[in-house]
Amino acid sequence: MQHAQPHSRFSVLSNSSLSSAELISPASSTRFSLPSAPSINTTLATPKPALSRPNIYDRNLSKTRTAEVSASAFAFLFSEVVQYTQKRVSGINDLERRLNTLGYRIGTRVLELMAWRAESGSKAPKREVRFLPALMSIHTQVWKAVFGKPADAIEKSVSNEDEYMIIDNDPSIERHISVPRDMSQLSCSSFTAGIVEAVLDGLGFPARVTAHNTPVQGHPSRTTILIKLEKSVLEREEVFKS
Repeated sequence: MQHAQPHSRFSVLSNSSLSSAELISPASSTRFSLPSAPSINTTLATPKPALSRPNIYDRNLSKTRTAEVSASAFAFLFSEVVQYTQKRVSGINDLERRLNTLGYRIGTRVLELMAWRAESGSKAPKREVRFLPALMSIHTQVWKAVFGKPADAIEKSVSNEDEYMIIDNDPSIERHISVPRDMSQLSCSSFTAGIVEAVLDGLGFPARVTAHNTPVQGHPSRTTILIKLEKSVLEREEVFKS
């Protein structure tokens, strides 16, 4: 195996090229001579400390509520999440269930962040104990915090007292997703349904939340987030009415 030759600046002189006097008196060699004392500058400036990057955990959460995320970056990331999940499921129902689970994890963090901001920005923070005001806050505040705009409408089921609906005419998470024809029943907004379900659970209104495609003329991506409340919520609402 051949070894690379050392660089000329760091080459080792053979003993035969040095006399005994040179070996005894290294000052006679100019290769390793040091500059004399008067030439050394003793007025060196104090080096400035290196600037450290700000730690995300040190940021003030109440001052970042206007922060925005690139729409293209979000669309690419969510598309990759859907494709990654699709390869690991056996059908549409399983895929929607997993997207719902992922959204639920995001929803718990969104609620925690919004509650922290409300408590830090108000001397007397208010917690909603009635369902309709809580649903309105999801329609406006939660939607705006996650998607940058409020939802389009809230509806109540005529036939079922325990069902409410949040309407989004143009879901931002589905703008750049093309669903194959054989999976036309798939609603990627199941991710959004998971966020809503987590927020409702955290506020004390347990419910089962699902997403459904309800296209209309002019809004082909219109989505309905269906909220089916548990019986305990309806019973509590009756108590407040009395």
